[in-house]
Amino acid sequence: MADYHKRRVMGLWRTWGLSVGMMVGSGVFMLPTVLAPYGAYALLGWLVTGCGTIALAYSLAYMARRITATGGPYAYSRAAFGNFMGFLMAWGYWISLWIAVAAVTVAFVGYLAEFLPNLKTSPTLSLFTGLALIWILVAINCRSVRGSSALQLATTLAKFLPLLFLALFGLVNVEGENFGAMVEPENGLSATIAASALAMWAFIGFEVATVPAGEVQDPARTIPRATMLGVLAVTVLYFAVTVAAFGLLPANDLINSTAPLADAASALIGPAGATVVAIIALVATSSGVNANLFAAGQMPMAAALDGLFPSVFGRISRFGTPVGSFLIGGTLASIALALNFVNGLIVAFEFLILLSTVTAILPVAVSAAAAWLFAIRDPHASRGVHLRDTVVAALGFGYAFWIIAGSGHESVYWAFLLLLAGMPIYVWVTRQRREETV
Repeated sequence: MADYHKRRVMGLWRTWGLSVGMMVGSGVFMLPTVLAPYGAYALLGWLVTGCGTIALAYSLAYMARRITATGGPYAYSRAAFGNFMGFLMAWGYWISLWIAVAAVTVAFVGYLAEFLPNLKTSPTLSLFTGLALIWILVAINCRSVRGSSALQLATTLAKFLPLLFLALFGLVNVEGENFGAMVEPENGLSATIAASALAMWAFIGFEVATVPAGEVQDPARTIPRATMLGVLAVTVLYFAVTVAAFGLLPANDLINSTAPLADAASALIGPAGATVVAIIALVATSSGVNANLFAAGQMPMAAALDGLFPSVFGRISRFGTPVGSFLIGGTLASIALALNFVNGLIVAFEFLILLSTVTAILPVAVSAAAAWLFAIRDPHASRGVHLRDTVVAALGFGYAFWIIAGSGHESVYWAFLLLLAGMPIYVWVTRQRREETV
């Protein structure tokens, strides 16, 4: 792929901000309630999930040192398994991104309604508010990578640091009897497995730091460091937040809470706590929308420049950004958002979110398999390094496979059909490319 970039503007912290910004979204604000029924095994589930995600992050970091092209999981899949597999992973991952843009925008509007009550009673106003957020961020991404990545880092720090402060401050104010009253599931193993599977959804997005490699300074060094630091930081944050929530709220209150972090903050600092959490949530969700939009523009651009996506995705503006790719992604996200406000389609939209998660994990699994293959074939690695890289990549692939299998038959079934639906696009694009070269 040609080097079309005039300047690489993303250093370590901007790349880190993209990864953490994608992970720390609306999910963290509800996970304490979701995990409360599993009691102490929920904390063990966090550790299992953190270790599994670290193995996946290491696999992607391994590939990032060897493949420095833009595209992340798409580029790694293509390098290891060819154009067709690369296209399938790009197709599925791209769809997961613009669906996620719509999903996180819905969460943003929901938190904003705490300050603007009219949003709760007017679907039309809610829709236009969500569309305004999407298209403001599309405009910023079209204008410059520098501006988008700076905004991403700022919003990531603006949500990460207050959440970490609340968690750490909460840890020193927990009430011991709340831990003693935690739920005790009968089957510890099944509880740990279920909790770790649920916790994995909060880590979705760690792979996004690998996508804009062409915009990153010294990508072979910066991307692996940003990816690993992002996963480690978020693992610490999630674990601390969950322990603090478990220790600040009685078990029954936590299980029945619809806003566990707001309730925990209120118990910690008084009535203002809920307002503080709502503000952090607004920052978190807007940051998540921006991160997904950024990846939804960069990744298909890489596939287009490789001749595997329609050429419109690869057209670079005078600002050095794939404007067509951003506009298409923003349009599709807007349509998905509009569907959410049509009566009777909310359940279908929730299903699309789950489908988005599965199609995002699949390219990560294939990337781990690519790292496994590259590690086996590496003739220069010492025996110890060769064994370490091979084992970690295999563990990462196995963990991703387990997560996909645990996502449910229906979502995996539809994800497979979604990949098949992309094949006519692949046939059309490759035929055009062949005709152009004749």
